[in-house]
Amino acid sequence: MEMFKVFTGSSNMELAQKICDRLGTKLGDALVTRFRDGEVRIQIEENVRKCHVCIVQSTNPPAEHWDELFFMLDAARRGSAAEVTAVIPYFGYSRQERK
Repeated sequence: MEMFKVFTGSSNMELAQKICDRLGTKLGDALVTRFRDGEVRIQIEENVRKCHVCIVQSTNPPAEHWDELFFMLDAARRGSAAEVTAVIPYFGYSRQERK
């Protein structure tokens, strides 16, 4: 079993594929769909038990990308992944924090 798996939401498909090419692995199979009322459904369609899961997802607008990120993290943890790492190429709203 492959111990390192990379998944992505809908924000950075091309970047995730380039990361996989560089690592010499294939992009994980995850289903990201939307219901008619706009709710997001995430389904990881691979076994991630005891694997290191890497999720590539930006948080740029629209705000639904945040939802995809959180739901993918939750799906990986519920799938008994050993570790979950979020790769966030663009972290929206980070410039608003001021001291």
